[in-house]
Amino acid sequence: MSVIVDNIAELVTHDPELGMLLDAAVVVEAGRIAWVGPAGQAPAADRRIDAAGRAVVPGFVDSHAHLVFAGDRAGEFAARMAGESYDGGGIASTVSATRAASDDELRALLAGRVAELRGQGTTTVEIKSGYGLTVEDEARALRLAGEVTDETTFLGAHVVPRGVDRRAYVDLVTGPILDACAPLARWVDVFCEPASPHAFDGEESREVLLAGMAAGLIPRVHGNQLGHGPGVRLAVELGAASVDHCTYLADEDVAALADGETVATLLPAVEFSTRSPYPSARRLLDAGVTVALATDCNPGTAYTSSMPFVIALAVREMGLTPTEALWAATAGGARALRRDDIGVVRVGARADLAILDAPSHLHLAYRPGVPIASALDL
Repeated sequence: MSVIVDNIAELVTHDPELGMLLDAAVVVEAGRIAWVGPAGQAPAADRRIDAAGRAVVPGFVDSHAHLVFAGDRAGEFAARMAGESYDGGGIASTVSATRAASDDELRALLAGRVAELRGQGTTTVEIKSGYGLTVEDEARALRLAGEVTDETTFLGAHVVPRGVDRRAYVDLVTGPILDACAPLARWVDVFCEPASPHAFDGEESREVLLAGMAAGLIPRVHGNQLGHGPGVRLAVELGAASVDHCTYLADEDVAALADGETVATLLPAVEFSTRSPYPSARRLLDAGVTVALATDCNPGTAYTSSMPFVIALAVREMGLTPTEALWAATAGGARALRRDDIGVVRVGARADLAILDAPSHLHLAYRPGVPIASALDL
């Protein structure tokens, strides 16, 4: 069955040939876009959805999220707002709560979070493990994540668990845990952060990533969140798809990103939640770096599932225009996931669309906190 979405006031396509269309229509067949163009030229379809003069954009691509967890860390957030700093230590409390939860409990929590994402316009989400840190619990997280997305990431190297020898844990992550998790994941990630006593230094991170790559996984990196460090340059050196956070960047880091293919994924909700300085997306774009935006939805440092909120922060605090921020939250996220079938509206792409209760995409940043975006059910 074919479906036409017409009476679209503004259609943002991110396709260089199509650009931004006014008074547009989209025809969908079998989950793919079959036609895009002016509404007056649209072919007939079996079913019609009237956009009623609203804007339609590509569905948001949230390329960095931690959705398989139990419990919350609201007290930790309150402490940070009172002046305490963040060093990654609170992850251990989420690990304890997640290990204690049943599969059904985690599955229900995950389903609720995915529904919340879609309710705000997100149509693709990457989900990491990292709150299990044992063979069984990491594999369980990835198995559950795989029920709702193809973009699953093995993050056994999130932190070193309490009471476990650091060297022994690196051996575990690159050995038995990896063996159990590699068949369940597409990506391997590591929290490369020498500034944190709980995370991993440059050499440990390299070891984790190389082991994951040898197992057939594609690397991505948590880098340069808490201070200057080797994460960005390690990501570029190993050809990682994305290096995420990028809060503290030296000129050498920016130059490395500009010379490589690694996407810089910025997570402004983390800076909002930790009172950290916002990185400059403008600095990166002006250097020729590809920039993506994502939520980093997690219970400790960014407990939000709202990509529109992230867009508003990027415009207000990171130097992006509303149009650039929307690109980073859609096409940029697709680049970070090495996908060319999402984040764009063109013939042959997945029919992942978001509709706005507004006539223009400018309202995403113009009306922060207002729930104007939702995934379009076709």
